[in-house]
Amino acid sequence: LAHVSPTVSTELLMQKCDLELETNDRDHHTAELCRERLVVRRGQPFQLKLHFNRKYNASQDTLTFTVVTGPAPSQELGTKARFSLSEALEETAWSASVVNQDSALSLKINSPANAPIGLYRLTLEISSSEGSGLVGSSHTLGHFTLLFNAWCPADSVYLELEEERQEYVLTQQGFIYQGSAKFIKTVPWNFGQFEDSILDTSLMLLDVNPKFVKNASRDCCRRSSPVYVCRVVSNMVNSNDDQGVLQGRWDNKYEDGISPMFWIGSADILRRWKNNGCQPVKYGQCWVFAAVACTVLRCLGIPTRVVTNYNSAHDQNSNLLIEYVRNEMGELQTDKSEMIWNFHCWVESWMTRPDLQPDYKGWQALDPTPQEKSEGTYCCGPVPVRAIKEGDLKAKYDAPFVFAEVNAEVINWIQKKDGSMHKSTNNSLVVGLHISTKGVGRDNRQDITHEYKYPEGSSEERDVFTKANHINKLSGMRGTEGPGAGRTRPWSSRAAVRASGTSLGSVAMSPESSVPFRFECALASSPHAQNHSKRRKCLSWNVWELVVRFHSAPPGPDLLIFTPFVLFGTEEKSIPLRILYEKYADYMTDSNLIKVRALLVEQASNRYLLAERDLYLETPEIKIRILGEPKQNRKLVAEVSLRNPLNVSLMGCSFTVEGAGLIEEQKTVELPNPVGPGEEAKTRVDLLPSQVGLYKLVVNFESDKLRAVKGYRNVIVGP
Repeated sequence: LAHVSPTVSTELLMQKCDLELETNDRDHHTAELCRERLVVRRGQPFQLKLHFNRKYNASQDTLTFTVVTGPAPSQELGTKARFSLSEALEETAWSASVVNQDSALSLKINSPANAPIGLYRLTLEISSSEGSGLVGSSHTLGHFTLLFNAWCPADSVYLELEEERQEYVLTQQGFIYQGSAKFIKTVPWNFGQFEDSILDTSLMLLDVNPKFVKNASRDCCRRSSPVYVCRVVSNMVNSNDDQGVLQGRWDNKYEDGISPMFWIGSADILRRWKNNGCQPVKYGQCWVFAAVACTVLRCLGIPTRVVTNYNSAHDQNSNLLIEYVRNEMGELQTDKSEMIWNFHCWVESWMTRPDLQPDYKGWQALDPTPQEKSEGTYCCGPVPVRAIKEGDLKAKYDAPFVFAEVNAEVINWIQKKDGSMHKSTNNSLVVGLHISTKGVGRDNRQDITHEYKYPEGSSEERDVFTKANHINKLSGMRGTEGPGAGRTRPWSSRAAVRASGTSLGSVAMSPESSVPFRFECALASSPHAQNHSKRRKCLSWNVWELVVRFHSAPPGPDLLIFTPFVLFGTEEKSIPLRILYEKYADYMTDSNLIKVRALLVEQASNRYLLAERDLYLETPEIKIRILGEPKQNRKLVAEVSLRNPLNVSLMGCSFTVEGAGLIEEQKTVELPNPVGPGEEAKTRVDLLPSQVGLYKLVVNFESDKLRAVKGYRNVIVGP
């Protein structure tokens, strides 16, 4: 038989696609996200290599790419794009170009800076001329996730400073500020936005939101806007309307779940939600809602930070007034949802606002804690922080509510037995103090109050209130006036109240300032009155203490003392108070705050003065020792310990440890024995650092008497 040579095919055939994970990880700042998957940021090219049966020939072969996202992609909605290989990349459209060709064809693919974020499928169609006709084939090259890009000037979330991009997008640990205005408490938190499964969980959160369920194509299209994504996340972090992540609870009854004070990181919460079929995790309060939102938004590429506002107002009707009604003993008579929280946390995200005026770009406040509905759902924001400072209550979204959080006035009404109402002065409570966030690249607190408010009493502040249209002049401010008689106060009254100090006629009163107390010690405070006039004043004290939760809704006041007294001209009087540990120990909540209030009454003139002071109990320190030299992918041991400061044994002791880059998942170690008075609770935890750099190991200690004790240690991991 004669030998016949086979026909040599000229068709270009696909053999392998290399998504160049290592190169793209480095270039797109997604090294900790990728792990065998391609994650890139929009508006920035990514690389891939195509291996064929022969060299690509531009005159003979045509390569056409398609990218799609969402369940029903379309070119009209921007969720599908087809583009051919071209000589150069187009910055404003999906495009591809050749980098070089050797044994493989190296390409760059560019996404527009306004492309919807999410999971994409990338396919390739090959068409080759062969003889007198064309032959072709189609291939799926793989999937990739597209994120917002704070490094791209054309992206609406662009941040100019690299140190801010590192802090607000890439940093996985930080601090959340709690306590009270006088005692700011630093709580470490593990955001963990790059930990395993968190990206998938964040995308799942978008895919179960009601807007996606109602119209998936429209929802995926709108994911090009960080304003839209932030609003969805604000809604989905709480479970009030949907399959959101966290269920809120504020009544100190957490037996069927986990106390909000226990959490030390977001990743554990998000994993629980995903693994339980999107059932809400029990329980959260404001800082937990804010921290989880921060994790999701940083994961998706939106620069985000957690902020804390002290003496934060929850104003239902946006009238800038929080009103309390008390009896003559000073005990609260109204059970209202309007209140002043010792502190309240929300998040800020950085973006432009093409839907608003140009100078409203920058930080936008959004609040995932379910307080009031916005457009029918429990979400809040994003609203430009600049708009809040300028009193522009028309700015989207929810400007009146956020403005009230930092600017509302507090009025205490004293209701006498005959039903008459009398206003009490209380100048120890000013709303919107020490608005705080973690500093950039540092472990210290940054005060950003000036970004929300002009200085108290300044002409700029007056102009803001005029612009906000919340200064309708009140009338009839004495006699039988009461709550609701006038809903806002004129500027002159507002300024006068703040300038008057704590004077009642010619009497002044203030509890003595104090520093944090040790947890096991007796507490001391001393309300003080002084008569600056030469006339005799017949007064009485009503002094009581409250064990408070952070939102100032305590389980009822415990009246300590009622005493009448007389102040002669220029005389002073104080009432020393001593609160024993045994008295408050069984009632303490995890916030470790006791509020002392004193009501000074001058019955002859129906004048009342209310003053208050928070007493903060400092918990013992958690000590953390790192045994060994921290190196990437090398086992490390952390020793954590805490000394029992009480004169009773601690039962049910446990340490919980987590830290992105240091430990794969959260670990809890239960101690087998009680820890006696003065004894040390101690355990060791194995770590395995996965990345080089600076990381935080975050620790929580729990027991029957000491709860939610937090600690952290910076760990620098070498290569």
